[in-house]
Amino acid sequence: MSSTSIGRFTVRPLDPPRDAGLLHRWVTDPKAAFWMMQNATLQDVEREYLRIAAHEHHHAYLGLHDGEPAFLMEKYDPRYVDLVGLYAPEPGDVGMHFLVAPTDRPVHGFTRAVITAVMTELFADPGTRRVVVEPDVANKAVHALNEAVGFVPEREIDKPEKRALLSFCTRERFFDKHSEAARGASA
Repeated sequence: MSSTSIGRFTVRPLDPPRDAGLLHRWVTDPKAAFWMMQNATLQDVEREYLRIAAHEHHHAYLGLHDGEPAFLMEKYDPRYVDLVGLYAPEPGDVGMHFLVAPTDRPVHGFTRAVITAVMTELFADPGTRRVVVEPDVANKAVHALNEAVGFVPEREIDKPEKRALLSFCTRERFFDKHSEAARGASA
C-alpha cells in the first residue's frame, strides 16, 4: 500500500469471524463515538461486518501498520450504499470510512498518515476519480484531516443516523496536496 516515515501501511480484506473481537474493542472505545457502535455487542459487530462482506457494493479492510492491526477502512459505491438519494453520484465516485485503532500511546502524525494511506489505496484503482465522505458535522477532528488530504466540503446532509458534512476529494486535488506535503517535509 504505502510506506512513510512512520512505517509501512497495508490492507487486507476483513475476516468478520476472525476480526470481530478486535473490531469490537475498537468501535466500542469512547474515542470511536462517531462510529456509532458504542453499545454494540461482539455479535452485533460480527453481524454488521458479515453483512458488509456479503454486500456487492461495500467492502471492509483491516489496515496494518508494520504488519500489526491499526485501522479499519471501508469503501463503498455511493450509488448503492450510504448516500443513495442524497447527492448525484458521478462516474468514478467511491465512498470511504476509516477508523484508527484507539491507543494509549499516540504517535504524532499517525492518523494523518493513515488517511493518506487510505486515499492512496483508493486512488490506486484507476477507475476512482473522486472519494466521497459523509462524517458527522460535529466531528471537527476528521474535518481537519479530510481538508489536509484534499477534501472540499460541499454541504450538510441529513442521514437517518446523523447530520453529515458531504465532502469530496478528486484524484488531482489529493495528489496535489500529497505533493505539497512531501515538498514541505523535504524542505
